[in-house]
Amino acid sequence: MTDAADRLGIDTEALWNDRLSPFLEEREDQRKKAVRRVWIFGPIAVISLIAMLAGVATFDSPAWMFAMFGVTVAMIYLAAAPMVKLHGEIKEGLLTAIATAAEMTYSKKPVQPARFTEFCELGLLPTHNQRSFEDHFAGDRHGAAFELYEAKLVQRRGSGKNTTYVTVFQGVCIRIEFPRTVEGVTVVTRDAGWFNGLAGLAQARINGKKLERVGLVDPKFEQIFEVFSTDQVMSRYLLTPSFMERLLSLETSLKGKRVRAAFDERNGGGELLIATETGNLFEPGSLFKPLNDRSRFESLITEIDLITEIVDLMVRPASLGEGSAVS
Repeated sequence: MTDAADRLGIDTEALWNDRLSPFLEEREDQRKKAVRRVWIFGPIAVISLIAMLAGVATFDSPAWMFAMFGVTVAMIYLAAAPMVKLHGEIKEGLLTAIATAAEMTYSKKPVQPARFTEFCELGLLPTHNQRSFEDHFAGDRHGAAFELYEAKLVQRRGSGKNTTYVTVFQGVCIRIEFPRTVEGVTVVTRDAGWFNGLAGLAQARINGKKLERVGLVDPKFEQIFEVFSTDQVMSRYLLTPSFMERLLSLETSLKGKRVRAAFDERNGGGELLIATETGNLFEPGSLFKPLNDRSRFESLITEIDLITEIVDLMVRPASLGEGSAVS
């Protein structure tokens, strides 16, 4: 049993041998057929695309362009559709089994992205025009309920022919029922240059109370974070040196960037909201390799372990010498 599996409380041998290995083996023939379709229809798609471009350059013929474009699209669909379908099936099967074994729930897409409106309102996420969500996990650690899901946010820039679409956030959003008293709203974020809506926090009001800037005691964190709160006393009670250290440790453990957080009392209890950019997590690996490869399983175990590690990091009692307690 790996360290990650041990922390999750998973009997990896039983889970792999009894459930996941047979699950993957049953789909190996399907994978081979899907790969063959890629090698058959993929080159045809490339050839038709080249023919389309050559025909337009040579004949200036819209009819030729549309015909070859249609062939290209059809070939791409025939090549990719079985792979995409199988990828989703493999991913959902593996993650559901691992999450269940770790006493969590998993769904491919969150029914309702937890506190997404609050994430945006508090400047934890940038302004955007398109959004998508996937890989929702939920569970309980140390008596603290939590949810985590991935979000991808896209912003439209320019107009007309100059319109471009830019991914402004791809990472994880985390909601934890924080096991300490929380009053008001306290936002911990990065330099205002990162998000175009962040500067507005200094003028924002939450439940009629103004979010005012809070100075941090430790100059190290003062250089990294900006803090705004409706309650100066509460913010200093919550933002202990050990908590700020853990926030930076979380960024490191996720191999993420620009972690930011908020304490919010407005939903009937203290909540800790965290967002950090991570790229795309929880993927089952390439389908061009045999499915019954244990490294797929072990890689996902490691990534799912990060979820519980995050919650543990944020809510466990501080250890001796770490600083003030956070729970």
